[in-house]
Amino acid sequence: MAATRSRGKSAERLLNRELSWLDFNSRVLELAFDPEVPLLERVKFCSIFSSNLDEFFMVRVAGLRGQAAVGFPVRSPDGRMPSVVLAEIRERVRELALQESKLWNRDLRPALAEEGVAIKRVVECDAKELADLERRFAREVYPVLTPLAVGPGQPFPYISGLSLSLGLFVRDPDSGEERFARVKVPEGLPRFLSSGEHGSVIPIEATISHFLAWLFPQMEISETAVFRVTRDADFAVSDEADDLLEAVELEVRRRRFGDVVRLEVSESMSSRMLARLMSGLAIDEGQVYRVQGLIGLADLAQIAALERPELKDEPWAPRTPPIFVDSSSDALFDEISRADILVHHPYDSFETSFQKFVMEAAGDPAVTALKTTVYRTSDESPLVPALIQCAESGKQSVCLVELKARFDESRNIEWSRALERAGVHVVYGFPNLKIHAKMTLIVRREDGGLRRYVHLGTGNYHAMNARLYEDFGLFTADDDIAADVADLFNYITGFGRPQRFRKLLVAPFDLRKRLIGEIRRVGQAAAAGKTAAIKIKVNALTDESVIDELYRASQEGATVDIIARSVCSLRPGVPGMSENIRVRSILGRFLEHSRVFMFKAGKKTTYYMGSADLMLRNLDHRLEVVAPIDDPALQQRLKSTFETLLSDDSTSWELEADGSWTRVRPKKDEAERSAQAAFMRAARPRRRRRAPLRRPA
Repeated sequence: MAATRSRGKSAERLLNRELSWLDFNSRVLELAFDPEVPLLERVKFCSIFSSNLDEFFMVRVAGLRGQAAVGFPVRSPDGRMPSVVLAEIRERVRELALQESKLWNRDLRPALAEEGVAIKRVVECDAKELADLERRFAREVYPVLTPLAVGPGQPFPYISGLSLSLGLFVRDPDSGEERFARVKVPEGLPRFLSSGEHGSVIPIEATISHFLAWLFPQMEISETAVFRVTRDADFAVSDEADDLLEAVELEVRRRRFGDVVRLEVSESMSSRMLARLMSGLAIDEGQVYRVQGLIGLADLAQIAALERPELKDEPWAPRTPPIFVDSSSDALFDEISRADILVHHPYDSFETSFQKFVMEAAGDPAVTALKTTVYRTSDESPLVPALIQCAESGKQSVCLVELKARFDESRNIEWSRALERAGVHVVYGFPNLKIHAKMTLIVRREDGGLRRYVHLGTGNYHAMNARLYEDFGLFTADDDIAADVADLFNYITGFGRPQRFRKLLVAPFDLRKRLIGEIRRVGQAAAAGKTAAIKIKVNALTDESVIDELYRASQEGATVDIIARSVCSLRPGVPGMSENIRVRSILGRFLEHSRVFMFKAGKKTTYYMGSADLMLRNLDHRLEVVAPIDDPALQQRLKSTFETLLSDDSTSWELEADGSWTRVRPKKDEAERSAQAAFMRAARPRRRRRAPLRRPA
């Protein structure tokens, strides 16, 4: 009966994924509007909003346009046709872009000027600033500019994705001939140029526009306008690719020439110039977006990075988990042997926990092997040097490099080649299965034989991101988990299929089945009148099967709390379907990134953490790892984490039954409670407590 009740119309059952994502980005923009947020942090959120939107067009909108172009007959899970979704996206994006432009022009830009960071038009510069700007233009900008005119023998130029350009109509006063020309803003230069001694900053496109006579001597320029093109940047590698590295390199090169998805133009651009651009780019009006003010506000990251600490959040220095303080290699591995260790980044330091773990392994003569996965990493991470050190010292050193990590393909190709040159065994996974699991395996020779140590994470092994992303990491010597991880590495590097997993939940093998089994167990407990609750923290929840199971559990009486940072297709609070489900989204100083699950059925409560979001791609088309958290002390820590997150009334939003999001505010006369601030406070005074012995060494 519950199953019948949950199968209403698609639009009533599910929220549209793309529109839900735009709601998420709207929440990011709301933080930029918040006067309680320090000024440069507001500028940062404005930049993030624009950067997010760029990627959304490059991937999601590009995909929808492709479906619409071929008359794709399949509706989205919520029942919409691709053309309908595209029309709704366009209206919502225009509304959000207008809000951002007004925020920048009327609020952030004037506020920056009051703080001595004056982002000016060239006509607002005084004589000294103009002279300084001219010197900078002559020395740093003019030598790398290339004007491209369109005319006989000069076809319409290729416009690269996300590059800023000036469009011009240039006229020869003698012959009367007029041509369209394009001047590309060089990508290697800063977007904003400082001028003078009083903090004045001028956008580079405004600077180029002011000195256009240098590029077109003796010509008349009748119109100048700024524009920017967004291209399809998504790609798929053939399942039959013989050389995955070569195939990914080829697709990365092709990405530069993807179809145009969006054209942003200055509000002042004439209809004549717009028509010229649309013709040259072969696009229609539905792809054109007029912008008031600056185009490409993702570049505000340059302003947000200014050294003005008084205009930013107070610096955060993560704590070193007590177990990692002054621990020698033997002591560290002994601690992990005694009991599992859970770290919570960025409150716990990534550098002094995971990085220490791999560096100790690299220098430990007792270690015989180091195996790890690289989905995204950074130049600062010691993971690659640790692998190289292991290889050079004769230890088995294995690295799975996921070449298909979107927008990090080129970097990962570079890492893979550097590792191979050093003698590390590098593997690339499978053309049709992205390796998204975050796992590291260390094999160590100890008394009594070899012992395996494992780190499993919810986030990438990326040192810079670990300072900004909220994630969990588990260190364990649990024999069953270690054996599962070893089997997975053998599966990735060899040829075979694991038959079963002892403790880990692994996609695409059994993760979906086992998570749904946990949800059903909670629903059965609720139907039997027992305590029944589900708590889930993910980046996104869109999988239909999982959503239907959550609806069923809710209908049986289970309470369900979802913390979904970005996209959520589940519709909560609908009588008869989801009245026991509550959905929250938390956005703040750090990016909420961890995936954690709690299922309570009667007296039994299980906890899991891992790399998988609840999306079709994660459950069926990626290799993902989710691990049980069995230690009571660590379970209590995750329980407390959920309680803190769900009590946030400072940086959280709640999803309503109609699909709208409402900012959660404290009740009258109550102080605000910020979950992230609470975690920061808790990280400072916490002292080391030895966990109970659980496993023999």
